Parts: sequence; structure tokens; C-alpha cells
Amino acid sequence: MPHPVGLFPINTAVLDAVNGIKTRYCVTSVIDCIDRINDYTEFDQFVFMNSPMVQDAVIRNLQILSESTQKLSESLKAEHPEIPWKAIAGFRNILVHNYLGLDLAQIWVVIANRLPQLRESLEKLL
Repeated sequence: MPHPVGLFPINTAVLDAVNGIKTRYCVTSVIDCIDRINDYTEFDQFVFMNSPMVQDAVIRNLQILSESTQKLSESLKAEHPEIPWKAIAGFRNILVHNYLGLDLAQIWVVIANRLPQLRESLEKLL
């Protein structure tokens, strides 16, 4: 049987600490994924385009990256409109649902042009 609302006091300091830990974990996860992608591709489009194993590893990390951003609070996202949260979510949907029709050249554009800026923005949240 659920407890009536207000029966137990909520310690907001504890709740804030838990939310802070969750935020830090998710942001760190995204940064880790970006670093792995950079390691796998060696910052080289040729490496990415010519290795199915690297492509698989990169695409998987892009999925994890985008899923991790979905775990962040809406209030945090609202506080940081410079980060394209909706575009990241949309990209996740493409990666997950259109896996047979992915455009590797477009994925490389994201890797080369979007991930460095995303990493920089997220580091500021830590």
C-alpha cells in the first residue's frame, strides 16, 4: 500500500546530492563515449570509413552517449540551451531505428564537427 504524501519528510539536501551524483555520472558517461570514439577513429575519417569494427564501436558509443543525455533532468537541459538536447535525442532515434540505412559520411560529420563542441560544453557542467 503506498504511503500517503507528506507522511515522511523529504530531506531536500539528500535529494539534491543524489541528483547531483546522477548528473555527474551521466555527463561523465557522455564524455567517456566521446573519448572512446576519438580513440577508435584516431581522429581520422579514413580509419572510420574503412573499418566495420570501428564503425560498430563508434555507433554503439553514439547510442550510449545519446541515451545518457536522456537521463539528465529537464531542468538541467533548460539551464543549458547551448547544448542541442533535442538534436541528440533525434540522432539517437536514427541510430537505433535506422541502423540498416545509416549514412557513414553524415556520422563522420557529427564526430568531427559536433562531438568536440559537445564535450567542451559538458566539461563545464562538471
